Amino acid sequence: MNINNALNELLVELFKDINEIEEKAIRTGQYKNMTTNDMHVIEAIGINGTKNMSAVAKALNVTTGTLTIAINSLVKKGYVKRVRSEEDRRVVLVSLTPKGRKAFYHHKKFHDDMIEQIVSQLEEPEKEVLEKTLTTLAEFFKSKR
Repeated sequence: MNINNALNELLVELFKDINEIEEKAIRTGQYKNMTTNDMHVIEAIGINGTKNMSAVAKALNVTTGTLTIAINSLVKKGYVKRVRSEEDRRVVLVSLTPKGRKAFYHHKKFHDDMIEQIVSQLEEPEKEVLEKTLTTLAEFFKSKR
């Protein structure tokens, strides 16, 4: 098998595995009602105060209409608080509730554990090559948006 085919198979398999394993890791205990998408919305909102809906939608590369559907669900589940801006009532601000912050850290732990598992097995030069390679891959995906 040539290198291009091998890399293609590896990337396709990695993408599938990351999605599947992340979903299983997230949907445990009190987070059984959460999806990976829910967690990514929570991650985009972040733990540093409020964000407007447009900023969160841009971070997720979705429309505000699509984000509104996800936010409605997260508000009902008690993870997100939504308020109108006092300065401009047209602007909707979202922030995490205490329950949402716990979910944020639950998701972050999965990512931290995944990265630690990878980098703990690499020497410094290998880490640098991996970072450069993944940066190149990320730039390719960004160019296709």
